[in-house]
Amino acid sequence: MVQFSQVLAEIGDFGRFQIQLLLLLWVPNLISAFYTFSQVFMVLEEEIHYCSVAWVKNHTLNLTAAQQLSLSVPLDAAGNPEPCLMFRPPPDGASLEDILSHRFNETQPCEAGWDYPEHRPLSLKREFNLVCDRKHLKETSQSVYMAGLLVGAFIFGPLCDRIGRKISTLIQLLLFALIGLSTAFVPSFDLYLVLRFAIATATAGYAITNASLLAEWVGPSRRTQAMVLCHCGFSVGQMVLAGLAYGIRNWRLFQIASTAPVLLLFFYFWVLPESARWLLTQGRVEEAKRLIQKAASVNRRKLSPELLSQLVLEKTGPSGNALDLFRHPQLRKMTLILFSVWFVDSLGYYGLSLQVGDFGLDIYLTQLIFGAVEVPARYCSTFMMEWFGRRWSQMGTLVMGGLVCITIIFIPADLPIVGTVLAIFGKFATAAGFTISYIYTAELYPTIIRQTGMGLVAIFSRIGGILTPLVMLLADFHKALPMVIYGSLPIGAGLLCLLLPETRGQAMKDTIQDLEQGPHPRTLEVEPPENEAEASGRTSSPGVAVVSSTYF
Repeated sequence: MVQFSQVLAEIGDFGRFQIQLLLLLWVPNLISAFYTFSQVFMVLEEEIHYCSVAWVKNHTLNLTAAQQLSLSVPLDAAGNPEPCLMFRPPPDGASLEDILSHRFNETQPCEAGWDYPEHRPLSLKREFNLVCDRKHLKETSQSVYMAGLLVGAFIFGPLCDRIGRKISTLIQLLLFALIGLSTAFVPSFDLYLVLRFAIATATAGYAITNASLLAEWVGPSRRTQAMVLCHCGFSVGQMVLAGLAYGIRNWRLFQIASTAPVLLLFFYFWVLPESARWLLTQGRVEEAKRLIQKAASVNRRKLSPELLSQLVLEKTGPSGNALDLFRHPQLRKMTLILFSVWFVDSLGYYGLSLQVGDFGLDIYLTQLIFGAVEVPARYCSTFMMEWFGRRWSQMGTLVMGGLVCITIIFIPADLPIVGTVLAIFGKFATAAGFTISYIYTAELYPTIIRQTGMGLVAIFSRIGGILTPLVMLLADFHKALPMVIYGSLPIGAGLLCLLLPETRGQAMKDTIQDLEQGPHPRTLEVEPPENEAEASGRTSSPGVAVVSSTYF
């Protein structure tokens, strides 16, 4: 009997077939960045606005634009017109002299909307009046998106295992197109929030599905590199987003332009392969064999008919449950620390990403650099883990990211370059830290509980993402509060990493009992069969593990 892993080694575990699959999955990853960060450019703070006051526009008064503004809007301490306050309308019958003398100077909040500069592109903020007492809706919509990511993982995780990787991917791409284009035509902000939530569920689902499909076709020797390269599509998407947002300022046209490329992927219906491994777990052996023969042909490798005829169904190993993570003292300690690590991973990463326009330099240039710096950050993380070990690399990236956020607080506003450079270092650290967390967590948990553990810690990552935009609202009380939180919590979680065991060069644990036996070095003389490595979620690359899929 022959396992799929043996057949994969025969047909090539990273040949032309896998490279083509990587490219197919890379493109939607790029587009996913649009959905995550596009709103940042739809609600820029640069628009000036004042209360709309109807009575001053009365043509019989014959007032100039400057007189209208001075009679309707009070000045703040700096001598600038207040954006959220207006003078109370004068009583009926008041004379023009009384009005011009500012005798009626009681103020109140805007009651009839706002006026914006003319001849400016239509923004989401302007169309739905996301200002003054409604400005918190900008952050609320980002939290709604993050909540959609969490719910999407619950929906598409099991669905991906039930209906297959290919069908799941096609459904998600269809949702990208339908929901993305529908968002460009919403008549109300409430409907916009609903569609933001919906597109987030599809985005989370694609993150799960593409990781599973790629990991199940790529052999262990190249799986880590392939996964990192595929994730770099999201980073490149952030760079493309900067150029797209710079060229298209009307938010509805911008939404259409960022979604329309999905329509070009209709050919995925014919060219995207299903996972042969998944087909074998479902008992669809003949379909799996046809796919394997196609992969061998694309890779220009000969496959023995005798070997293919002996292919057997994939078997799933035993698994634990969530309670096991808290019954064992060592597992409980690791899990609680990893909860905090994944929470601050998301808090720091999105905290810097969503405030891309707050560091003083041009927001489009900063977004371009933010996306560019993620590519080397993700690749450097693999070298950091080999040089310094997992524990010190995880601690170092978290502490570095936290210190950067704390330092930014003390940078004067007239030094925007310094603040932006620090933010770039922070983005590098948080992106690298996220990558390290995936690999380190997979190596810490035993095989029978790995998927459950990864799912639970990822839930805390999503909770961190949901809270990040809400933390930004604390700037209304003190400008430094968000950065204090984005900085202090990662430093604390980073120091907690010192309590975690090192996994570099150690054999991965299969059972909870293995944790009590202490570290076991990986042997270099005898390499375990690939099917055993697959079952445990590891690769044959020294010290590197990748989890092929997780519901969360």
